Parts: sequence; structure tokens; C-alpha cells
Amino acid sequence: MAIIDFFDRGWSINANAVAYRTDSEAWTYDEAGRMSCRIANALIADGIARETKVAVLSPNDPLAWICVLGTWRAGGTWVPLNPSSSVADNITLLERFDVEIVFYHPSLSAQVGEIRDRVPSIRFIALDQDVTGGVIGGVSGGVSGVITGVITVDANVRSWIVDQPETRPDVAYDMDDVVAIAPTGGTTGLPKGVMNTNRSFSVMVAHQLLAFAYPDDEPIVNLAAAPMTHSAGLLTLHVTARGGSVVIVDRAQPALILSAIERYGVTEIFLPPTVVYRLLEELDDRKVDTSSLRHIIYGAAPMSVDKLRAGLERLGPVFVEVYGQMESPAAISFLRPPEHFIDGKVAPDSRLASCGRPYPLVTLAIKDPQTGRDLPVGETGEICVRGDLLMKGYYKDPERTAEAIRDGWLHTGDLGHLDDHGYLRLTDRAKDMIITGGFNVYPGEVEQVIWGHPSVEDCAVIGAPDTDWGERVTAVVELKPGAAVSEEEVQRLCRDALGPVRTPKAVVFVDRLPRSVNGKVLKKDVRASFWADHTRTI
Repeated sequence: MAIIDFFDRGWSINANAVAYRTDSEAWTYDEAGRMSCRIANALIADGIARETKVAVLSPNDPLAWICVLGTWRAGGTWVPLNPSSSVADNITLLERFDVEIVFYHPSLSAQVGEIRDRVPSIRFIALDQDVTGGVIGGVSGGVSGVITGVITVDANVRSWIVDQPETRPDVAYDMDDVVAIAPTGGTTGLPKGVMNTNRSFSVMVAHQLLAFAYPDDEPIVNLAAAPMTHSAGLLTLHVTARGGSVVIVDRAQPALILSAIERYGVTEIFLPPTVVYRLLEELDDRKVDTSSLRHIIYGAAPMSVDKLRAGLERLGPVFVEVYGQMESPAAISFLRPPEHFIDGKVAPDSRLASCGRPYPLVTLAIKDPQTGRDLPVGETGEICVRGDLLMKGYYKDPERTAEAIRDGWLHTGDLGHLDDHGYLRLTDRAKDMIITGGFNVYPGEVEQVIWGHPSVEDCAVIGAPDTDWGERVTAVVELKPGAAVSEEEVQRLCRDALGPVRTPKAVVFVDRLPRSVNGKVLKKDVRASFWADHTRTI
């Protein structure tokens, strides 16, 4: 199936039901479907070719997601942009991935203005905030830059689609067409672009349908609170394939989440562990009816076993862990709600700390990182997977594609082992990447900024243990002789350059960093000093 076919299934079986809603607007399947067709037809009328790169720059918003559906319907490739990223980072992605069109939310007009000045070749289309419920008004006065066949800066969706039909365009989809390029950070200066296809995304949705089971007569209401540019958007696809509803809030704030759960009867939500912790704290302070919840889906970072246990005791068998990465999109293994319990009691730490068992449509093996041979049960090695779930490769990066996929196996860079019952346990990370609060941070990017301070001799950025964030970005800094700088100054430098996520939460000053005989900083030794008294290493 093409990825758009999953939405169209929901459209065909539940046309008059609400597909997407916020507190202020609602889109039925028929309204969202017709809007996606008009967007697709406008893209085609403008001459986009198959796999043309179309980015969406927006906070969580129904129309923004419908633009993604329209891009897929036209045969285009979606490039997600994070609105909280710096302008420089987003420009890098736009240029790196050859983006031609950007749909953007009006609240980000200032950022778009800066991007436009730097990348004038890109065409920008604003999301109309009065286009709700799929009802499109006439062209309003004062809309600039709309010329037949050409989209110029500051066009808006209403004016752009006004003459486009609401019927499905005649597009032939191929299972190997690239439907998304997801950026991953890098330490070489160029971000990798994970190319997922109709095929890989279809397997991902099939896995979701298997993992999040519902009785036929039970309503399905997904709450998209985490960024839809990340896993939260992809985890709505199985919901709309079933004709369920997606409630969208613009930020993952516990009070907003709990209010939405009560108001809309939310049955499932995806959250990184950090937000789960905050949610549990909020539940301690207020009484909330959470009886509608069937699945709290957690992933993107290690979960504290103690806090998971507290959540299970508070909410019961509603937690589902998912493990994956964009190279095998979000669907390598999962721990079902009943598997968090054994004989009616919360399972032991060994089970709760696992990532569950592999999904049925992927083959998983633990391989020796040096020899590539398969390792027996209980022995730690690199987690490798193969199957139709895998990405097509990294965009315009055959060398790193060849490093990641060898003999048909994706080498995840994560280390772990399988136990006697087939449960997967992550034990370490082969790469230096830090996962903090569900976001990936690459130390080299942070180190580059800190190295730029005139008082810094050298530094090492690592992930230190943190009960809330999983790992906290920590900078260990060696200053030049006689120099002085404060923790706050280093943090401010990083925040201005990189934004809050990649800013170190702690800066530790040392007289001298450990080095090898050839002068290279021994980052493994730096990291080990922070993890020495912990049983986990990620």
C-alpha cells in the first residue's frame, strides 16, 4: 500500500467522523480528505515531479498535517522541519535535502523571512488560520504573489487551491518511492537524511495496527501532544487507517494533556519518558478521569524503571514501549501492556527495562560488532535488523548508507542482548549520540560551539545519567591556563547557537581532560566517571 492509502481507508469507512480536532476546530474525514486532494492537485498543477521535496514548518496543527497528506497524495516527499530548531539548522536541512516548497504556519513568519533571504529559490505557502473544517472561502483581498502556474513568496493555501478539484489525482505510486526524508544530526557537519518509502512506512503502520489492538466496537482517540514532526505524527497513521480521531494540542504540557484526556475520552498517546514523569506528578496533585486510556506509548529514550513501576501501579496495564529508529521507523520491538505484568503483579525490573520482543515483520539478530557473526542468547552485541521495514538509505550519502546497511542488515549502532524469552535489552550505545527527553543530540555539534569560546582549551560533551531526561547533556571543559568562564556563560553560548535542547544542562570544569598517547580526548573515560555508580549505561 502507498502511505496515503491508510488515510483513505479511514476516509472510506468513516467519512463523516472527526479525523482531526483541536479545542477550536474540527475536520471530518471527508473535509480533510477533500482538502488533501486540493493540495495534491495544486502541487501537481504547479509541476512537481515524483519525489519532489516538500517541507512543513509548523507546530502541531491539523492543516499542517493535512499538507503532509496532500504531499503524499501528489507523490511528493515530506521533509519535516522542527519549528524550535535554529534558523541556521533549518536552512541546512532545506539546502541539504533539495527542498523546493515549504508550507509554514503564520506564527513562524519571522523565521520564514530569514530563510527566504538566505534561500530565495524555495517557494513558501502559508497555512490559512481561517481555513477550518475543510471549508474554503473565496480569495481574500490583499493576498500577494499568486500568479497562474507560479507560487511565489507569501502565497497562502486558500488562494493557491481555489481552482483545484476535490477529487483524487491520478497518481501511480510505487512501493519504493521515497515519501519522507527525516533529518538526523551528524558530527561531520552534514545531517543525514533517512529516506523512508511507501514500503517501509507501510510495514511501520502494520506494526502499529498489531501493537495497539482495540475491540471492533471501541472508539479510538489519539492525542498528538509530542511534536508531529517526530514520532507523534507517524503514530497517528494507524488511528486514521481505522477511522479513529486525532486530537491535536500544540505542546506536551501535562495540564493540557490531562484536560484533553478527560474532555475527549483519549484512548492513546505517545510521550517521551520525560513527559510521562511530569504527567504522573500532575496526577498526584489533581484528580483526573483517565479511564478511557488504553495505551500510553513511550519510547525515544530509556525509561526509569522506578517511575514506570509507579505509573503501572497508578494507571494499570496501559503502557506500551516501542523501540526503533528512523532507519527502521519506530517499529523494531515493542512491550505490550500485559507484558508489563506477570501473574497480576508488576513485572520485575529485568522485564520493565527491556524493549519487549521484535515485531513480527522484522528479523532481529545480535551480531558481534567486529566479526559480524550472530551471537547467542544472553550475549551482548550490536542490534541488527532486516526486512521491508528498512529505509532506502541516506539521501545523497552512499558511503554512510553502505556503513549502515551491510548484507541486507541495518546496523543500528545500539548494543544489547536477547534473553531466554526473546525480550530485547539495550545495554549501551555504540555511537556517541545522546538521547535526552526523546531528542537526539550529537556531542560534536555542541563541542564545536564550546571550542569557539576564547577561554576554552578543550571539551568533551557526553550524556550523564538523569532520572527525568534519561540522559542530560553535560559538557566537561578544560580551560586555557589562567582563563576563567562561568557555567552560565557556556550555556548561554550554546543556547544562542543551538537552542535549548542541545544546551548542556551542566558544565563541569576540570584541570585536564584524559587523553590517549596521541592527544585524543578519551571521551569514553569521561563518560564512565559519570556512570560509575549506575547499573544502566544509557
